[in-house]
Order: sequence, then structure tokens, then C-alpha cells
Amino acid sequence: MGSDKALLPWRGSTFLAAAIEALRPHTQIILVVAGKNADGLSSLVYAAGADLAINRRPERGQFSSLQTGLQEVLNRGRDAAIVTLIDRPPAEPQTITYLRERFDEIAPLGWWAVVPQYQNAHGHPIVIGREMIEAFLKAPVTSTARDVEHAFPNKIEYLPVNDAAVTTNVDTPEEYQRLAK
Repeated sequence: MGSDKALLPWRGSTFLAAAIEALRPHTQIILVVAGKNADGLSSLVYAAGADLAINRRPERGQFSSLQTGLQEVLNRGRDAAIVTLIDRPPAEPQTITYLRERFDEIAPLGWWAVVPQYQNAHGHPIVIGREMIEAFLKAPVTSTARDVEHAFPNKIEYLPVNDAAVTTNVDTPEEYQRLAK
């Protein structure tokens, strides 16, 4: 893309700031995991009232950032998290509410996570409990989130939603331009 996708303009804000605002009503702490881009993101993260967790080994890939963030969740005494990517538009507020409420209903029954599904594709944000957090943390850094998720299909509910944003990827300037329209 030529620039940090988290800082792309989105509805009068940026993808990152919009994600923070979308999650604010649903969580006590908002953590943004950054690597080499930490200096470029820190002022926006702190101004939005979120905290920054630094992935000291970003060359290991996206999964290492997930592990960094989830370890920080546990370090702060929490046992559940809403996980999303910051380089795309956030899900609609009602989608996040729906996912969170569903997780609150099924977690006591032994479910580990709720993952949104739009047109048969799985997306973000995901709502995960301690068991799923620990599964991600115990996995080798060479894993992918999808690998770990698919290892526990009977512990994850794939919840159909009517929100294309949960599966929207922005990898090229052309995709961003189409989305921005």
C-alpha cells in the first residue's frame, strides 16, 4: 500500500481510530499491538484512550503480534478478549454487540470463542475466552490463527452476521479506493 494501512482515512477518522471507537463500549481495556510501526501509531493510540503493546519480534509475523497482545491481556488480569485487525474497516457496532452478547451466553456452557461469518467466510472481530487465549499462546509462533482456530471446531461458534466489514480486506490501493467510495 505504500503506507501503514491502520492510518488510512476512514469515515472522518482512520481504520485504527475507528476500530478503537467501535470496541470502546464492549471492553474495559483496548490494546493495540504494534511492531516496527509503534512510533507512527503511538500518539493516535494514546489520544484515543487505548494502550500500546509492542511486539518485539515483528519479523515473526502476524501470529506473533496476536500472541503479544493476548499475553498482555492475561498480564492485565483479564480472561477474555475481542480481537480484531486494525488495517481494515471495523465491524458495525451492532455486529460487535451481537458477537459479545452471544459469547456471554455460550461461554458458561464451555464454548471458547465466537467468530463472525459472512457469506460462508469467517472474519473479525472474534470474541475469545481464556481457553482460546491459552491455545493461541501455546501454539508455535509459526502457526496461524486459522490453524489454531480450526484445531478446536467443537469449541467455536461461527455466528452468521449481515456485515460485510467482518471479511473485508484492503491489500491494494485499488481495493481501498473501491471501499472508500
